Amino acid sequence: MADETMLDAIESVQDVRVGDLVQGEILAVDDNKQAVVGIIGAGVEGVIPLKELSTIPVENVTDVVSIGDIMDLVVISEIGKDKENGSYLLSKRRLDARKVWQEIEDKFKDGELIEGPVTDVVKGGLVVDVGVRGFVPASMVSDHFVSDFSEYKGQTLTFKIVEIEPSENRLILSHRAVLEAEKAKAKEEVFGKLVAGDVVTGKVARLTDFGAFVDLGGVDGLVHVSEISHAHVSKPSDVLTSGEEVTVKVLSIDPEKERVSLSIKETLPGPWDDIESKASVGSVLEGTVKRLTTFGAFVEVLPGVEGLVHISQISHKHIATPHEELNEGDVVQVKVLDVSEENRRIGLSIKALQEKEDEVVVEEDDYVMPEESTGFTLGDVLGEDLTGK
Repeated sequence: MADETMLDAIESVQDVRVGDLVQGEILAVDDNKQAVVGIIGAGVEGVIPLKELSTIPVENVTDVVSIGDIMDLVVISEIGKDKENGSYLLSKRRLDARKVWQEIEDKFKDGELIEGPVTDVVKGGLVVDVGVRGFVPASMVSDHFVSDFSEYKGQTLTFKIVEIEPSENRLILSHRAVLEAEKAKAKEEVFGKLVAGDVVTGKVARLTDFGAFVDLGGVDGLVHVSEISHAHVSKPSDVLTSGEEVTVKVLSIDPEKERVSLSIKETLPGPWDDIESKASVGSVLEGTVKRLTTFGAFVEVLPGVEGLVHISQISHKHIATPHEELNEGDVVQVKVLDVSEENRRIGLSIKALQEKEDEVVVEEDDYVMPEESTGFTLGDVLGEDLTGK
């Protein structure tokens, strides 16, 4: 009867083979470099080297396990030939990794994203810890050019799973795909609510010679250089800086071409608004000669506001053309003779600020000819050819 009990006990002891999943109890810690384990149900012992204890690097065995702990393990090799006293090399790390690989495979099939910290920057990309080692090729790190990837080290990022092969420990990830998907969603939302005529805020994303691109929160709209200010702007960089927050008016939207036209100047007071108080009749202003015509000179007295100095108001002496006294670009003092906000018109005089050298009076039956009108009419614009016709 005793022999039968002994035989039953021997037969109840399971065989241990490489690749088996077993349960083990921590019996001892050897020099803090490996743990000695009793394989439950097998009557034999095994060891777990330090590097096989965890999927993350650890310095001491006791950082991960304690004597008496029971855990699931996988047999990775056999040490010794004596079955009764055989010893086996065991791993907790590989079993944990196997579970992680299965979870990642499931997420890959379901199209889910995963998250993990960047542990290292290597030639060609980033190394990521998502429970197992993942690799992000340089071309899949960002949606724009990055010259130095060191800034990513230590950051926790979200990734799309591009390729997975557990048998080869191959896991290729993309952060760029996540960024592109986020931008596409943001664009859809912006185009869904944006309407021509809206006044919104955005940040200057980049500057070009022809205008400024403003980020509206996922969509970049263009402010053409002519729409930046009521005053003339040669280069957008003269008045705007990247990252600056600006208020813009939506001029037009083309969702199919993903184009949005914007204006900054449409949100600003017009140069002619309240012009009658800014350039009141009788006031003296400084201005720049912008254009010379046969009938006079146009002088910019305020940004975006030009007034006409009729040829008769340039000098006390008779001149045939404005070019005799003025050049484009000259800075001159002018007196406001008349102003109309409704008609966007200002009549100016240079000679009103100059002393007369000799007053020429033409007498005819005691009649003194009056000075010419200081305003400008259609005849002024068409020129002297209209006279007498």
